[in-house]
Parts: sequence; structure tokens; C-alpha cells
Amino acid sequence: MKLVSIRLITDDIERMVDFYQHVTDIDATWATPDFAEIVTPAGTLAIGSTRTVALFAAGSARPADNRTAIIEFLVPDVDAEYRRLRDRVEDFVNESTTMPWGNRSLLFRDPDGNLINLFTPVTSLP
Repeated sequence: MKLVSIRLITDDIERMVDFYQHVTDIDATWATPDFAEIVTPAGTLAIGSTRTVALFAAGSARPADNRTAIIEFLVPDVDAEYRRLRDRVEDFVNESTTMPWGNRSLLFRDPDGNLINLFTPVTSLP
């Protein structure tokens, strides 16, 4: 088994795709007006409109309703990313912080409230 993507469902796909293009600095590939993907070397962030949910099962996913997952991106310099994003991101959970497990992390929410962690390893663990 291989994890290949995480899909977000949203009521405003254009806003979400624009947001994630800015965060990742990667252009999205649009398959249809209701579905786009941001492909990274490690996996894909898929973004679908609520109109796609009925294709799976009506009501099986609800936009802006996630409080359990954290979407994480490894970046070369989390502090530089904070400076780059601070005027664009509206909801920072914290500023760059060195975590006890050795990563410098920046937590914020996307327009639908999904939690994003940008991190840079900064220390070696014993």
C-alpha cells in the first residue's frame, strides 16, 4: 500500500486552490472545474468541490469540518516561510516554534480551517 494523496473537500475550490498554490509555490493541475491537484515529490494534495462528494456517496464528506488531521509540509527554512506567508495567511495557530522532537514548526489554518504544519528539522534526537 502506498499513500498517494490527501483530498480536501471545499465549498470554494478556487479560493482553496489559490491558497495552496501560494503556500506550496506549486501550480495546481486542474482536471475539471471541480477538481485540482497540487503534486509534490512526496505526494499529492487533491482539492475537490462539494459537487464531487455525491460521486462517492452523498454527505460522505463535509467541507470546513476537519479538526483531527494536520497537513504537513517539510520546508528548508520555516522562518523564511513565515515571513513569506504572514501577509497572506489569516489564521496562524502559532509562529515558528522549536518543538521538543527537534522540528521548527509553523502552524496555521487554511480558509476552511484545516490545520497546516510547515516544519524544518533543526536538532538531532539522541
